[in-house]
Amino acid sequence: MNITNLLGRREFRNFFLADIISGFGVGLTTVGANWYMLQATHSNKLVGMYLTVNVLAGFLMSPLAGSLTDKFSRKQVILWTFLGRAVPMSLIALVIGYAGFNLWAMYGLAILTGAGWITYMAASRSYVQAVLPEELLGTANSFIEVSLQVGMFAAGAISGIILNYTGFMIILVINIIMFVAAVLLVAAIKADSPVNKGVNEESAGFSNGLAYIWKHKSILSMGIISILPLIVTQLFNVSSPDYVSTVLRANSVVYGFADMGYGVGGLAAGLITGYLINHSLFVKLS
Repeated sequence: MNITNLLGRREFRNFFLADIISGFGVGLTTVGANWYMLQATHSNKLVGMYLTVNVLAGFLMSPLAGSLTDKFSRKQVILWTFLGRAVPMSLIALVIGYAGFNLWAMYGLAILTGAGWITYMAASRSYVQAVLPEELLGTANSFIEVSLQVGMFAAGAISGIILNYTGFMIILVINIIMFVAAVLLVAAIKADSPVNKGVNEESAGFSNGLAYIWKHKSILSMGIISILPLIVTQLFNVSSPDYVSTVLRANSVVYGFADMGYGVGGLAAGLITGYLINHSLFVKLS
C-alpha cells in the first residue's frame, strides 16, 4: 500500500524514475571506466589512481554539497548535478572519440563523477525528506535503494557487453542521454524551499556543521565506520578487472557480470533494511 501511495505522488514518481535512469547511466560509466583504464594502460596502479581521484573528489566535495543543498532548492541542485555532469562528459566523450584514450581526460572524468555523485546524493535524499510525510520516508528510502541497486547491477552486465562490442565512448554517450532524460523528469516536479531560507548563514554554515559533528561523537563514529566498507569496495574495484583479465583470461562481458554481484548484495541489503524499518516502526506504533 505504501508503495502505491508513493508512486501516486507525481513529485516522487518523477524523481524516482530520474534516480533510476541516472543511476543506470552512472553504473555503466563506473564499471566501464575501470575496465577501460586497465585495458588501455595495463596498470593496476593507474586503475587505483583513477579510483582514488574519484573518491577524493567526492570527499572534498562533501562539505560544499551540504552547503549547496541547504542554500538552494534541492530540485535546483539535482538539475545542476545532471547538467553539470552531462556537459563536461560530452567534451570528454569527444576527446576519447577523436583522439582515443587520454589519461588526463579520464582523471577529469573521475573528478566529475565523484563530485557529481556526492552532490546528487546529498540533494536527492534530502529532497525525498522534503516532499514526503514522515510515515512514508522509511519505505521510500528502502524502495529507492532497492531500485537503484537493480539499475546498478543491470548496468554492470550491460556495460561489459557494450565495452566488448563497441567501446567506452558509447557508454559515455548513453550516460549523457540518461542525464538529459533525468533533467526532463526532474524539471516537471515542483521545487522545494531552501533549508536556510530566513536563517542566519553563520548559524547554519560549514564550520557550525563541523562543530555539531564534533560535539555529537556518535555521528563522527558512524561516518568513520561507513568508510570501512568503501575501502573494501575500492580494493575489489581495483583488483577485479585485472583478475578477470589476467587470471580468468576473460573479456569485459565476464567482468560486467562479475560486477553484478555487488548490485545483488545491495539489492538484498535494501530489501532486508526496508523490512526491518517497517517492522520496527510497526512494533513502535503498536
